[in-house]
Amino acid sequence: MNTTNQDTFTSTFEFKTEWSTCFEDENFVKVFSSDILENYIINKRWYGGKASTLKYIEVVDHFKITSKKNTYYGVLLEVNFKEAFYQHYFMPLAFMAKEELDTSTVIAPVVMGKQSGYLVDALHQEDFRKLLFDNIVKSKETPGLKLVFHKGSSIEKEEYQSSRFMGLEQSNTSIIYNDSFVLKIFRRIYVSTNPDYEISRFLTERMHFENTPRYTGSINLTLAEGNITLGLMQELVSNQGDAWKFMLEQIDGVFDNLKRKKIKIDKLPDIAMFKRLRINEIPPEIIDWVGLSLFLRIQTLALRTAEMHIALGSDIHETAFTPTTYNGDYTVWLKNRMLYQFQNRLNIIENSLHKLDGLALELAHQFMENKKLVRKHFVDFDWTKMKSERIRIHGDYHLGQVLVNGDDFYILDFEGEPESTIRDRKVKQPPLKDVAGMFRSFHYAIYATIFNNKEKYPYEQEELFKAGEILYKYFVGVFLETYIEKAQSGNLNIGYNHEIDFLLKYCLLEKAVYELGYELNSRPRWAVIPLRGIQSIMNY
Repeated sequence: MNTTNQDTFTSTFEFKTEWSTCFEDENFVKVFSSDILENYIINKRWYGGKASTLKYIEVVDHFKITSKKNTYYGVLLEVNFKEAFYQHYFMPLAFMAKEELDTSTVIAPVVMGKQSGYLVDALHQEDFRKLLFDNIVKSKETPGLKLVFHKGSSIEKEEYQSSRFMGLEQSNTSIIYNDSFVLKIFRRIYVSTNPDYEISRFLTERMHFENTPRYTGSINLTLAEGNITLGLMQELVSNQGDAWKFMLEQIDGVFDNLKRKKIKIDKLPDIAMFKRLRINEIPPEIIDWVGLSLFLRIQTLALRTAEMHIALGSDIHETAFTPTTYNGDYTVWLKNRMLYQFQNRLNIIENSLHKLDGLALELAHQFMENKKLVRKHFVDFDWTKMKSERIRIHGDYHLGQVLVNGDDFYILDFEGEPESTIRDRKVKQPPLKDVAGMFRSFHYAIYATIFNNKEKYPYEQEELFKAGEILYKYFVGVFLETYIEKAQSGNLNIGYNHEIDFLLKYCLLEKAVYELGYELNSRPRWAVIPLRGIQSIMNY
């Protein structure tokens, strides 16, 4: 958490208005949104505008919510940027006397009317956290309310016992209640129901999908222009960390085996990309190197992924989740999106060549030489040849979105791709886009292991890359075999072999091009990973 000590402020803001009427006072709203908030918000972890220049903040709406002891406000902010775009944020606000503070993280010292105290983010006050929980678990259907609390069908009579923050604050703030539930408060908000709320509630309440945390409640704001999701409460799943951490540990062991078992990398049997493999078809040399248990875990992950997609694609009543076919509108949307993103990445790479060296530079030049080939692949999407169906998907599926629970996996965070608009996140897409996202995550885990342990493995980097590419193809082959068999037996229409290969290649390329922009901007040395991915997908 970013902490701001109460004693570091040089001045106190004084207002004539009382706290109970402050948002009806023009002067308070003006000073609060400019002088007070601008300094506070730019340092918060959940603030997504750090790369842009803040122009001004406007309070666009607010609501009041009271406990037995205190009055709180939920404030909706519009943050405007000099680059001519804006973002919306949710800020729960409290006014506390010094002796009532539960935190040293304060927004500003203020005088409201004749009372001195502090403006604080209300989530830092236990009284407010209890208020939210009580409202969810005691909620009833009351039409016409602006602030709507909802209780999930799986939650029994539950009394508030405790609350604490979950880990570091990220793009949202998560609170653990009674060591049994997690309430995620969405900081960045959209005038549309959040996909995480929609999908979580649909999967667990309607489709009874077991391998995602159960939906237990939510907080939504009903406005004339649409619903805004402020909070999503789910069961707290006991876990041993995420699948990214698990995979890094596993792959480290696999690379350790090269030396320990005196394995000759040149002698490892290679396979074609997307070759589907049953466990008993994996060559003994590969089993000896990698071990059987990791392949079994990949099978389980593939099974859970297919089950998630079957659940997301098997409803015929709720239009938001009804499967649909490909059409010209989708193709126009897809091509425009892909060509815009591709051009953006070309511009970034042209401006970043000076940051690259060695293999990254060599691959970047190859990418530039083959840009027409890559662009043509994006343009070649012909919807008339697609016989499969599109469904609502996870949209940002990777190892970090999966929890390890014993020998099993739980899938979470259905918010979608951070760079996408809220509308784009709800577009029905090929389920194989999620599969491609997971494959790119496998690729990353392999290369991250090599990059992070340079001194540990006594091999040249190129040799390790070669072993890594072979390992990757086996991961993909085992995952695909299980996924396709389960998806097709569950009547999920993902197409036949030719279409599956085309869609996978298309979606893998899309993901790798997306990653390229991120790596070039934040850690150019790692641009090798998406560049190598693009090269192996396109075979240039």
